[in-house]
Amino acid sequence: MDISIIIPIYNAEKFLMRCVVSVVNSLMEYDGKGEIILIDNNSSDNSLALAEDLARKYRGLIKVLQCHTPGAGAVRNFGVEKAKGEYLWFIDADDKITKNAITKLISEAEHTNADLVVLGFTKVYQGGKKEKRSVSDIKDPKFRSKFILSQPGPWQVVIRRRWYVKEGFKFIEGKIHEDMDLMPALILHTDNIAIVNEQVYMYYQNSDSVLHKTTWDPHYFDIFPALKGLYVRFKKAGAVEQYRDELEWFFIWNLLIDSAEYYIKFKEGKSGLKRSRKMLKQYFPNWKNNKFLKNTNFKTHLKILMNYYHW
Repeated sequence: MDISIIIPIYNAEKFLMRCVVSVVNSLMEYDGKGEIILIDNNSSDNSLALAEDLARKYRGLIKVLQCHTPGAGAVRNFGVEKAKGEYLWFIDADDKITKNAITKLISEAEHTNADLVVLGFTKVYQGGKKEKRSVSDIKDPKFRSKFILSQPGPWQVVIRRRWYVKEGFKFIEGKIHEDMDLMPALILHTDNIAIVNEQVYMYYQNSDSVLHKTTWDPHYFDIFPALKGLYVRFKKAGAVEQYRDELEWFFIWNLLIDSAEYYIKFKEGKSGLKRSRKMLKQYFPNWKNNKFLKNTNFKTHLKILMNYYHW
């Protein structure tokens, strides 16, 4: 089995057909051995029934499983346990891939004996606007730095399964930001990295996602254990000093830009700003001297300072 494509499903009936058909078409174009693992995670809509219909239609390519432990992290971990492919690719149920995606990715992985293949993608915004995202050259001395700073999602890499399992990698379970502590740290554990600098993945901005709710969710505070876990992974790998600026900026951006947007919107989130200040002081007391912060535009820099001091 060349590749296992793991697709977590939670109330995804609006998008699932589009996603699965794109993967099926890509597997058929590849003409190799692959499996699509659809894993329902307690959906309350018709996602499970639709997944089973697709499995019947594309018999031999798709298997449908159920994981009752809540959260995408648990589903992906469960999928890895069931996977048989030499390579893993985690795909989100509301996205899709190009017809030549699997051919391109597996060919590059086999040609370079890669543990990780980093891929280009197209971000599709609400309203249809598209933005192409490329991968920096593997020969670029700043490649690893750029990978960390890009905050890659699980779908942005194809992974050799034996290496992934041997290293004991797992996603955090029961929390959002479940991939934040793991994904940027993957490249600390291998030199066998390749790229496919072509937009083979279509990433759709989804207003229904867990990070776009209109009501307060205590899981917004999951950012704190996620960042702590990331720091611990870098520390265990002896890479904190080598990538201090990148880690520091990672903390600044996620605490004072991304997460701050949710804290400010809800009265229940106001304490998150205080926790953000405390966390920065603990891990990066000199964060205001960060080289990436110094290179931001005035508007972003001002926003960061305002959120830090909560003006």
